[in-house]
Amino acid sequence: MSFSMTRAACERFLAGVHVGVLSVAGAEPGAAPLSVPIWYSYRPGGLVTVLTGRESAKARRIRAARRFTLCAQQEETPCRYVSVSGPVVAIEDGIDPAERAALAHRYLPPAGAEAYLVATAEQLTADVTVRMRPERWLSADFSAIAEQLRNASPAAGEKVSPPPSAPAGPA
Repeated sequence: MSFSMTRAACERFLAGVHVGVLSVAGAEPGAAPLSVPIWYSYRPGGLVTVLTGRESAKARRIRAARRFTLCAQQEETPCRYVSVSGPVVAIEDGIDPAERAALAHRYLPPAGAEAYLVATAEQLTADVTVRMRPERWLSADFSAIAEQLRNASPAAGEKVSPPPSAPAGPA
């Protein structure tokens, strides 16, 4: 049974609201990759966009590697994830105010987004906009197995026997 999603399903999922985990190669040979949670935007067929501090570890490593990976997941059952990697096609100095506002409203309720935009206004000049062209897609959608597990679950109050190879109690 394959759990991979189609490219179209991957793109729809990635376009949904998920906190992504951005991973980028280590700055020095042998260094571990940096993996950090991040807000992002994506439209099917388009570029993955992230905003980050101009001198942040993320920005420095992205400039050096010229590529990164973004993984987004759904933790609730049925679990799903999409991981996309690709080259950086642009690092733009500063942030477009409309793009920043759209990102804040994507992740926060209206009042929270407005408060966030006011409290972090310095990001307009202190941050950079990074755009990545998706090339490699990995995914999994465990909907089918979740359905099988739901159908195999015991009814309320039904006793569950251990599998034959497992001990019945303390040894």
